[in-house]
Amino acid sequence: MVTKRPLILASSSPRRSQLLQEAGFEFTVHGLNVDESFPADMPVETVAVYLARHKALAGRHLIKNREILIAADSVVIVDGQIFNKPVDQADAFRMIRRLSGRQHTVITGVCLLSAEQERSFSDHTQVFFAELSDTEIDHYIQNYKPYDKAGAYGVQEWIGHCKIERIEGSYTNVMGLPVHRVYAELQHFAP
Repeated sequence: MVTKRPLILASSSPRRSQLLQEAGFEFTVHGLNVDESFPADMPVETVAVYLARHKALAGRHLIKNREILIAADSVVIVDGQIFNKPVDQADAFRMIRRLSGRQHTVITGVCLLSAEQERSFSDHTQVFFAELSDTEIDHYIQNYKPYDKAGAYGVQEWIGHCKIERIEGSYTNVMGLPVHRVYAELQHFAP
């Protein structure tokens, strides 16, 4: 059993909802419109947790009684630089071109918040891309429109099936939510 307490997913991400549903979680969804900026001098490894916590605190008003709010944010890091969601087709192309034939890190930060406690954590996954031609990058962008995805790609789509050679760490983390960690951390909340 996951938890008897009501869960609120503070995210409009269809992938996060899908992952929780497939894992047997029961929850309601409340998307939040939150500023996702962060201090320029913040270490890149801490940004995902910072943003997840920021989102959770913005959704604190949704907690009425025994609810546990789940907020998350994922970042793609290559060469010490964060790749957020692309702003347009050219930006998506630039990001995927930089990831092509290289390894990068996906960090998802999660904040679990209830009336009585907060638990924040992150999960790290190493992703190894095969080389992509310009034609393949164009094909992916045109057909999958990855504008709502950090790093301009979804591991569960064509690019993940055909051009990711391997991952080291959690697959669900790359999709946007390390479900195994969420499950484990929820065990620290009173039933």
